[in-house]
Amino acid sequence: PCNLTGWWENDLGSRMQVFAVGKDGTFSGEYHTTVSSTQKPIQPSPLTGSQHLDEDGQCTFGFTVNWKKFSDSTAVFVGQCFNGDDGKEVLHTSWLLREKVDSELEDWKATR
Repeated sequence: PCNLTGWWENDLGSRMQVFAVGKDGTFSGEYHTTVSSTQKPIQPSPLTGSQHLDEDGQCTFGFTVNWKKFSDSTAVFVGQCFNGDDGKEVLHTSWLLREKVDSELEDWKATR
């Protein structure tokens, strides 16, 4: 089965640490991004999520990252864990980022 606990790294060098996955599938951790559009220094950011515990081990999961330490944005990730042909676990994710805007008229540009 896929175990999300531990360190994960993406193609851009950003890293995520999942501290532990509870019996109910909930987890927390930190996200260490390498990319940002803010001028403030990047800092590790808290994440919270939930994993669907499947018997075949190729589970789905989702988590939220609050960039509150250096940005007015929040990101959500959803994905699935796969057991690769080489025996290594691989995560495939999609994400949405919501940036704070000053007015409802600017809402159109707030989500990527």
